[in-house]
Amino acid sequence: MTRNAGSMARAGVAAAALAACAPAADVSSMGSFTPGYDGIETILLDGDLVNFRVAMTGARNNADVEAYARCAAAQYALIRGAGFARHVRTTVAQTGEIWRGDAVYTISAALPKGFRTIDAEVTVRDCGSLGIPTV
Repeated sequence: MTRNAGSMARAGVAAAALAACAPAADVSSMGSFTPGYDGIETILLDGDLVNFRVAMTGARNNADVEAYARCAAAQYALIRGAGFARHVRTTVAQTGEIWRGDAVYTISAALPKGFRTIDAEVTVRDCGSLGIPTV
């Protein structure tokens, strides 16, 4: 691998890591979007492992549902006095007009290891600017 190729590979890894922390897609460039946020259920599974179940209408795709769950996880982390969360998994299902997300996050005071981590304070602020409710 040449020096430029190595630099490009490292840049790609850095971009992927940043993308995992990024908020939902910019809704202003995707046309009309009128979501209905229909509730968040929070279930403490074990210590710092938390399940978030969300429901919404008007989602464009799975990413909108995942963003809603991420916002719930970020606010929950702040409520619990933690500053970070790490995404474990999210499943999304659609029945008619109702989209449901079932997400699991670990909540921690220190930045956890892994690529799919979120800074709770920054994420909650971003969620507010996008109009996505939190817990």
